[in-house]
Amino acid sequence: MNIMAGQKDEIRENVYDWQNIMFLYNSAIKEVRTKLDIMSDEFQFIYQYNPIEYIKSRIKTPESIVNKLKRDGYETTMKNMVEHVSDIAGIRVVCSFTSDIYRLAEAIGKQEEFSVLYIKDYIKHPKESGYRSYHMHIQVPIQTTKGVVPTKVELQIRTIAMDFWASLEHKIYYKFEGDAPDYISEDLQSCARIVANLDEKMLSLNEAIMEVEARQRR
Repeated sequence: MNIMAGQKDEIRENVYDWQNIMFLYNSAIKEVRTKLDIMSDEFQFIYQYNPIEYIKSRIKTPESIVNKLKRDGYETTMKNMVEHVSDIAGIRVVCSFTSDIYRLAEAIGKQEEFSVLYIKDYIKHPKESGYRSYHMHIQVPIQTTKGVVPTKVELQIRTIAMDFWASLEHKIYYKFEGDAPDYISEDLQSCARIVANLDEKMLSLNEAIMEVEARQRR
């Protein structure tokens, strides 16, 4: 009976620890989204232009967390999860143009509350699959009744076209469990080149429009 009681206490403790960790990640997402909303309002007020089209957020599923830890060679403990998985809390920010991505990333990096842990620029250096996006891993201070807890959040900043492509790649990856037929992978890479070209042309067109508007205001 004592063994059973001890197991139950351990289970309750593990459940509490898990819920506490998820509370921190959910709070971190709220903090970052609030800051992004303020930035959006500021851009609109100062420049009469908003670089953010829309924002999505998610918490990684327990299954995904376990799979990631195993792939990276770590035991599936909550300690390893917090220390070695930096994208449990994820926010995707979708912009109209590539120039918006770097403008927004610069503004996020200047926020005193956030600590930028590292950056992966898959726009200048796309993955072999053709994946393009700008990743920022930041640490957010979450104020609790017991003190401040630094919590990691991954930000993915991309254009609408990049997001459309990434959504299709995600479906293909899970459909074929990471082993898609060669012809599908090749077509996906071809689409990635088209997306990159489209982003470049749309940015050029937007800059031309802004130049015309500037001349008209003179």
